[in-house]
Amino acid sequence: MEAQSRTAHAEDPTLAPSNVTAGPWGAGEGQDACKDHFIARNGKLFAGSHLIIDLWGAARLDDLTHVRETLIEAVRVAGATLLHIHLHHFTPNGGISGVAVLAESHISIHTWPEREYAALDVFMCGDAEPMKAVPVLQRAFTPSRIDCDELLRGEVNE
Repeated sequence: MEAQSRTAHAEDPTLAPSNVTAGPWGAGEGQDACKDHFIARNGKLFAGSHLIIDLWGAARLDDLTHVRETLIEAVRVAGATLLHIHLHHFTPNGGISGVAVLAESHISIHTWPEREYAALDVFMCGDAEPMKAVPVLQRAFTPSRIDCDELLRGEVNE
């Protein structure tokens, strides 16, 4: 199944082969094989950082190719691993909904081009840096305003 998945992605020219892998999990032994990818930052231990992003006054929200390329670039810049991307283009309004499934979690997008608004979730665990995706979104969609809230998911209270 893994070989078929890689072949299918290789046939899609919008996905760079370096961004598509089966993930870092092997059937290895020892402590690394059980690594849970939780994050330790500022004295907190948590599963991942979940950004809730609203783009207002944004452009190109109905351009399927542009949205796809932007999500792929956001994944790359954040240091995440793209497993699969699926986008749906609605008609007649042209809105787009979709998700980039990551080894580290996901990026989802829902756009309302008629309102120049987009809602995105960027959730990543491990060594990925989801905040690095925000400038990519800003450059790609040129919003007049960005609202971004960060939630620490799975925070461990010790």
